[in-house]
Amino acid sequence: MMMRGFFPLKGFFMFTGIIEGLGTLRRIRSSGTGKRITIETDFDLEGTKIGDSIAVNGACLTAVVVEKRRFEADVSPETLSATTLGNQAVGARVNVERALRISDRLDGHLVSGHIDGTGHLTQKAPAGNAILLTFAVPDALSRYMVKKGSVAVDGISLTINRCDGEHFEVSIIPHTAEITNLGFKQPGDRVNIETDMIGKYVERFVNAGREDNQPQQGAIDKEMLYRTGFI
Repeated sequence: MMMRGFFPLKGFFMFTGIIEGLGTLRRIRSSGTGKRITIETDFDLEGTKIGDSIAVNGACLTAVVVEKRRFEADVSPETLSATTLGNQAVGARVNVERALRISDRLDGHLVSGHIDGTGHLTQKAPAGNAILLTFAVPDALSRYMVKKGSVAVDGISLTINRCDGEHFEVSIIPHTAEITNLGFKQPGDRVNIETDMIGKYVERFVNAGREDNQPQQGAIDKEMLYRTGFI
């Protein structure tokens, strides 16, 4: 088992989108207006403690009970409505990744664990030693996607092959299919989507100073970027 390092970033957590392993949803019970879920992992949770952040299908949750290969987490009403966790049944297989530690390698891309929305698999086809997956997503998500950019699907860091309107395509290798839930996803299955945070920050900065979508003097906009040679 690969060790995760020793120095957590207190008060700050990120993920890489490199899934540690699969888990099985063993129990779901009501917790106020939310839910408490119990997940049994395929790997040892050595070094994990109560209060640690764990991404389940890409959604950041806080462990409230931790055992050797089992943890419990509370899922808020907001997370239940914004992710696929509200529709998961006991026995579901989920992707699990513990939060990045300061000594870890960043092998995927920076993932916050804050899901932007959901999409669904529309096509799954073999391509040599890879599998091509096409997903449909709302325009509110596809606007942040670019060819060769990054996206997290159920918490998995993937590179976008192409994006066209409200669809995007990725390819996965056999190893990814084997150790994540994408290996047994079928057309129609819903997935959690987190777009690359850089695009969202860029949009925020570009729109700074605008009122009613009208560019203001000195604002960063496409015309200014053309004029200064950035694009």
